[in-house]
Amino acid sequence: MTMRKAVFLDRDGTLIRNYHYGCDPERIELLEGVPEGLRLLKREGYSLVVVTNQAGIAKGFFSEAQLAEMHKRLGWLLDSLGAPVDGWYYCPHHPEGTIPRFSIRCDCRKPMPGMLLKACAEMKLELSSSWIVGDILDDVEAGKRAGTRAILLDLGTESPPDRPERTPDYVVRDLREAAEIIGSSGRRWTTNPWPARGGSRG
Repeated sequence: MTMRKAVFLDRDGTLIRNYHYGCDPERIELLEGVPEGLRLLKREGYSLVVVTNQAGIAKGFFSEAQLAEMHKRLGWLLDSLGAPVDGWYYCPHHPEGTIPRFSIRCDCRKPMPGMLLKACAEMKLELSSSWIVGDILDDVEAGKRAGTRAILLDLGTESPPDRPERTPDYVVRDLREAAEIIGSSGRRWTTNPWPARGGSRG
């Protein structure tokens, strides 16, 4: 059976502007470089898989049905831009939540790799040929634990990593730049040591 390569994508701060526990479809705002980056990844043959922590469900700020409506709207928007997402995965859990059935420690909340492993099993993905892109080091760690390479979008919010599994392979400015690195499998780029910003062509 042929296994597919994928790019796992964080949602808030990576694809769309991050609002505190935001779940309003009308407030969706794509970040710079997202449409171009996703189209490039599709041309390179990557499946696009969103993996997002949504603790707002556990904390009672919004429901799973409301989240589904937001993802439906975001999916429609990306479809219209020629960058359809192939899979949507979310973690509704948080150990300090107020909704009992979601107020647990789980193996899917990043930095745990559960969402990536589930997508791998359901979508027949090859993790060693895949990447994760996100704006925090928990995204990086989830990818490394699952066996992917990892790119950090540098928003200036993260402290230097203290462990190898939290160290990104590259640090970039936006998703378009990440897609260029992924499209060349990193061959035309030098590894970005922390805290260097932006990929430098080798």
